[in-house]
Amino acid sequence: MQAVIEKFKALSSRVVNIIKVDSLALWFALRHPETPVIVTALLWLVVAYALSPIDLIPDFIPVIGLLDDLVILAIAIFFVVRLLPVRGIDRCRALALQFVERNKQQPTIFIGAFLVIFLWLLIAYGFYFFVF
Repeated sequence: MQAVIEKFKALSSRVVNIIKVDSLALWFALRHPETPVIVTALLWLVVAYALSPIDLIPDFIPVIGLLDDLVILAIAIFFVVRLLPVRGIDRCRALALQFVERNKQQPTIFIGAFLVIFLWLLIAYGFYFFVF
């Protein structure tokens, strides 16, 4: 049983590291010349949410708050990475690794916080409008 737990910890830490590097690589892909123009709008949404200081579902909610980051971000990042050219995303991943090694932290995009706040207000308005 202990071996299974250790395997799960190793696998989950590897997945989290991939998500961190890919979210930062997508930030660099926004400015990369090989990024298709059509993908840029979707890329902005994913990067703004991934690097936002506020989550759609707060992390202090025991299970759902953390599953939000694991499921929504993982699927969104996986989907957007598949839309980008392989050569471009590889260059952006290299830039992301260099950035993390140099700065020891990820950047924060406050536009993502405004996006999440706007979504919460929109949900609250819709709830108020349809209930009352």
